[in-house]
Amino acid sequence: MSARPVELFVDPVCPYAWMASRWLLHAAAVRDIAPTFSVMSLSVLNEGREVDAGYRRMLDDSWGPARLAIAIHRREGAEAFSRWYTAWGERYHVGDQQDDRRAVAVAALEAVELPAELIGAYEPVAGDHIDEALRASHHGAISRVGEDVGTPVISFGEGTAYFGPVVSPAPRGEEAGLLLDALRTMSGIDGFYELKRTRTGGVDFR
Repeated sequence: MSARPVELFVDPVCPYAWMASRWLLHAAAVRDIAPTFSVMSLSVLNEGREVDAGYRRMLDDSWGPARLAIAIHRREGAEAFSRWYTAWGERYHVGDQQDDRRAVAVAALEAVELPAELIGAYEPVAGDHIDEALRASHHGAISRVGEDVGTPVISFGEGTAYFGPVVSPAPRGEEAGLLLDALRTMSGIDGFYELKRTRTGGVDFR
């Protein structure tokens, strides 16, 4: 029996998407799943919305990492994107190297030995083929869950996809597997929509 596919849509700059991606890899160590990471974009999601000035600046600076993620995924494949995303996240999220996102993106390319010229996709160009591919990938997530979400979005390939999980720190070992089991069960219940509590504290990258 082949491993069950689990797709997680992430925006590289989202810390909670990063945490969910680490949880999913921990879960893959204790459950028979085949996790893949795909790209969605907080910048696309929030186009035309009224948000505060600080968040808008963050969104404006988030096009580059998402565009590069799409370029890697399209040219080098999902496994290469996963490797770059890990190298990026270890620097940007865990290492708190957030002053120069482009420099972090370049360092992550070098770390996983991907072609340096991929960074050419980084600069936003409205309507170019990277922009179109990013929007298509983002729509692939949003079409499954609706507009009232953020990152990440998880899909088990059948049933319902959901926003989340939002976890901090990322569960490990059997706890990671139990969370996966619960989410997979939830995805098969057609009338289930939301389960939430107030988030306290910051992101625990342990």
